[in-house]
Amino acid sequence: MSESSSPQHVLEVLMRGIADQAFDTLHELYAEDTVVEHPFALPAPRRTEGRAAIREHFAAFAAAPLRLQVRNWVVHATADPEVVIAEWDYDGVVTTTGRAFRVSNVQMSRVRDGLIVESRDYHNHAMMAAVMGQLPALVEALGRADE
Repeated sequence: MSESSSPQHVLEVLMRGIADQAFDTLHELYAEDTVVEHPFALPAPRRTEGRAAIREHFAAFAAAPLRLQVRNWVVHATADPEVVIAEWDYDGVVTTTGRAFRVSNVQMSRVRDGLIVESRDYHNHAMMAAVMGQLPALVEALGRADE
């Protein structure tokens, strides 16, 4: 495995791309049949399948008024050479309000032949909703989740 296709390198490229707002190309880091799960997404867990859906996800994220910088980046190797676990914080700013925030993240990804084939992403969705002024709508949606 070359250094440029290692799981650690692929995730580092992903994080740099997010910080650089290279959202129009980030989907290229994912396999055609990739599966990305957000078990802690609110109001319900989310599963994204396929590179095209990942492209749409990043396009929607590009429209958000956010600037993110990666801090405290730590990558943990696992017994499986395809799997890495990354921990980091985003230091962010909501560009429309100037509100600064920090949010912690964990991502477990499987990278094969230089592409992310599966990932489980654990982000603080409630914090993101709060800084974006969307917490009341999220709370309302959570109240309807039992219906």
